Amino acid sequence: MLRMSTLSNLAWSSGATRPSAVLVAPALLVGAAMVLPLAYLIIRSAGASSEAWELLFRLRTGQILGRSALLVIVVVAGTLALGVPLAWLTSRTDVPMRRLLSVLTALPLVIPTYVGAFLAISALGPRGLVQGMLEPLGVSRLPEIYGLPGAAGTLILLSYPYVLLTVRAALRRMDPSLDESARLLGHGPASAFFKLTLPQLRPAMSAGALLVALYTISDFGAVSLMRYESFTWAIYQQYQGTFDRSIAAVLALGLVSLAAVVLLVENITRGNRRYYRSSSGSERSLATLKLGRMRWPCFIFVWAVVLTGLGLPASVLAYWLINGIAHGEPLLLLWEAARNAVIVSFLAAVVAALLAIPVAALSVRHPGYLSTLVDKISHTGYALPGIVVALALVFFGSRVATPLYQTVWLLVFAYVVLFLPAALGAVRSSIVQISPRLEESARILGKGQLRVMLSVTGPLMRPGLLMGGALVFLVTMKELPATLILGPLGFKTLATAVWSASSEAFFAQAAAPALMLILSSSVPMAVLMLRERSR
Repeated sequence: MLRMSTLSNLAWSSGATRPSAVLVAPALLVGAAMVLPLAYLIIRSAGASSEAWELLFRLRTGQILGRSALLVIVVVAGTLALGVPLAWLTSRTDVPMRRLLSVLTALPLVIPTYVGAFLAISALGPRGLVQGMLEPLGVSRLPEIYGLPGAAGTLILLSYPYVLLTVRAALRRMDPSLDESARLLGHGPASAFFKLTLPQLRPAMSAGALLVALYTISDFGAVSLMRYESFTWAIYQQYQGTFDRSIAAVLALGLVSLAAVVLLVENITRGNRRYYRSSSGSERSLATLKLGRMRWPCFIFVWAVVLTGLGLPASVLAYWLINGIAHGEPLLLLWEAARNAVIVSFLAAVVAALLAIPVAALSVRHPGYLSTLVDKISHTGYALPGIVVALALVFFGSRVATPLYQTVWLLVFAYVVLFLPAALGAVRSSIVQISPRLEESARILGKGQLRVMLSVTGPLMRPGLLMGGALVFLVTMKELPATLILGPLGFKTLATAVWSASSEAFFAQAAAPALMLILSSSVPMAVLMLRERSR
């Protein structure tokens, strides 16, 4: 009895309620599934030579690690600076055309970073489209975009929707009495935002920033094309340049260490404050805030971000498409690839959103060492390059789960391992805003924890579930390495079609599937956003 009591105290924080097996069991199963890539890296690294381990501790490796950390800091700061005000403007204010803007501001997330980086280079680089237009005006050379400015700028413009969607879901759950109190105290929209709204968004901002940081750590497309040496770049070089994958596995463990630091920082910045309402008042819609004289400047700001992050890539793609057709290139509309991409992305979104519920609920409602461990392990796949996760699942599928090998279901599982944190952040930020008193009242009335989750907590966290599912859908649509390695024979998606054409420098052929990728992602995103705004 003493031993069991000691283990219980280690598993849960003092004062925290003990969860039932209905919640613990699925959370542990999710954590066990998410640890597969890490287990693969440990197995591979165990057989690595001493030279491989020495490589990890060289000065050159430390410099690359420092460059990766600098990139993470710059990108996180930039995405917070864009995502938070955009979420507030498109969900809480009277900015013109906000329904349309609420959809458009989320769509840059669907553009693959390697496509976005190449489009930026072709438009803004030396001898690019912009310089060609400015040459008659005497502009002979544009500022250099390679290195940290180009890599960070591309990642900021394509990943700020992580913050935008997470914060927007939190804004929908916010107590309307906060705004009413601010108005009674004489605060204007800006003052109320900084003094009352922004502190309440801390968990959502932390969750969005965590996704951006892990996404930046694992990115290869933007950093490679922008010639910025990052840790992921070094791992890919090892995978492509040698047959000994143990060296790359050792370097990937170094990447996991960087992700662990990011998770620690996020855990500290998130804090343990209460973000749900204290009173038992009924749910009410949030009032639309009047911007007054700032209405049109804010409108211009939002459209400037949309045109830069979405309009510029779409325009360059349209230019390639029209130019290719004019020179006799066939117009390739890959409907089968589009259907495949939508189906697997939808499956991954549903599975990831459902699996995020027990992990997020355990972390929020029952804090302790075990819940923290499960939560952090569930984020590791997102920090690893897609090729590492894919190879881990090839190892697992070929040796353990042979019936799943070379099937769509193993591919969907890979997507869930990679992108579960995208759903976790949004679901967690919703649960944080739900008062535990509602659940306690249902338990007093005799409902079990499963029925409480389905009938009380589930409906209240629907905005977080939808946003989390939307995030997973968008990032799955553009996933490339896992699809190439784990997809069944002959299985093509729009991302693989874009990659096949662009890798051969057939940019006109890549333009059509790239535009289809954006359009096929925008339709379900638009339906989701408009449905949420009508509630």
